[in-house]
Amino acid sequence: MKYAILTAFILGTAVQADPADVVEVTATQTGDSWRFDVTLLHPDTGWDHYADGWEIVDAAGNVLGSRPLAHPHVNEQPFTRSTSGVMIPDGTREVFVRTRCNVDDWHASLFAVSLE
Repeated sequence: MKYAILTAFILGTAVQADPADVVEVTATQTGDSWRFDVTLLHPDTGWDHYADGWEIVDAAGNVLGSRPLAHPHVNEQPFTRSTSGVMIPDGTREVFVRTRCNVDDWHASLFAVSLE
């Protein structure tokens, strides 16, 4: 079983006003697939503005897994949600988490996660 925890290594620059920031990612390999526990911090104000998802992408931008967030987390910040069964191509040593909110769309920055 492989296990990785990364915190606060962000690539790129933000252009949105209120992006959902990745605080921590735990990636755990079980068999052929991976589970990602992603902790986000976002100034959710309610249904009018909240973090509504994140995805795991490879270096080429291919989506390997995703997690929609169905409701605001106004009183639960930061918060952690998970997705499992993510298939990572053989030889991949790094993936990235990209976040989204319902107002600002996809965040331009990527959070790097080492799978070594």
